[in-house]
Amino acid sequence: MRSAMGHGGVGVIRFLVAGVKQAFGLHHPGRNLTVYPDDVFIVSYPKSGNTWTRFLIANLVYPEKNPDFSNINDLLPDPEAVTKRDLERAARPRFLKSHQYFDPRFQKVIYIVRDPRDVVLSEYHFDVKRRAIAEDYPLPQFVSRFVRGELNHPHGTWGENAATWIYTRRGDARFLLVKYEDLQSRAMEEMGKIASFLGVPADRERLAFAIEHSSAERMRELEKKQAHLWSSTRETRKDKPFIRSAKAGGWKAELPEASVAEIESAWGGLMREMGYELAVGSGRDAGTARG
Repeated sequence: MRSAMGHGGVGVIRFLVAGVKQAFGLHHPGRNLTVYPDDVFIVSYPKSGNTWTRFLIANLVYPEKNPDFSNINDLLPDPEAVTKRDLERAARPRFLKSHQYFDPRFQKVIYIVRDPRDVVLSEYHFDVKRRAIAEDYPLPQFVSRFVRGELNHPHGTWGENAATWIYTRRGDARFLLVKYEDLQSRAMEEMGKIASFLGVPADRERLAFAIEHSSAERMRELEKKQAHLWSSTRETRKDKPFIRSAKAGGWKAELPEASVAEIESAWGGLMREMGYELAVGSGRDAGTARG
């Protein structure tokens, strides 16, 4: 027998539940969060190294709290995963994770940029892990959707997201641009810049501690033990790792040439400005503005 409540009744209940959550600050505010003048945002396009950078900063600022997947959302909250009430109770200054495109309210920003040819591979494997696509989903088709901004998240395309921050804030003392690849190849130097930007006194020993305790090997071990505790992995496949190779340049072996050309045609100008060498062609100068 069909439920007497019907779809309309279920919708009303959901609406009422959402209203109660909103009233008590139990919703996730996302882009609608209240921003304070002393907030520091760690921003990136999805799958660009934000989680790793959060661990690096957490181990730098809060080494005594042993950052892991059980407390990373407390130490460096994510407004997409933490309630409004918890965000408002967080110690100040707050260090906040974000994937948002440009928001003029964000006063102090560390923006992590990563080669989009690697970003798309990371996003592909994560979408398999979270069951958004089938394991045999064609990679070239996924790349096309990635370039066109059809992956159903609200952060724009890689080019839109990066350009909104880089072209509006580059050169501003309140903005620090960090390349994922530089963090990998010269971690001490880049972490020194981050510590200075945050105003955190950090000698070489403290920087080395943060780097060592945020290594891919250690994060993989933490993931094995704590995936069920973290919002990003709790409901995902456990046979697929969240922390994969964590290396730069994997696209050279995995992406078809036509897919590389598609990405470079869309964003070649911006990629060159960021220091990424194009593999297929010169890319279009107009690619800096394409969505």
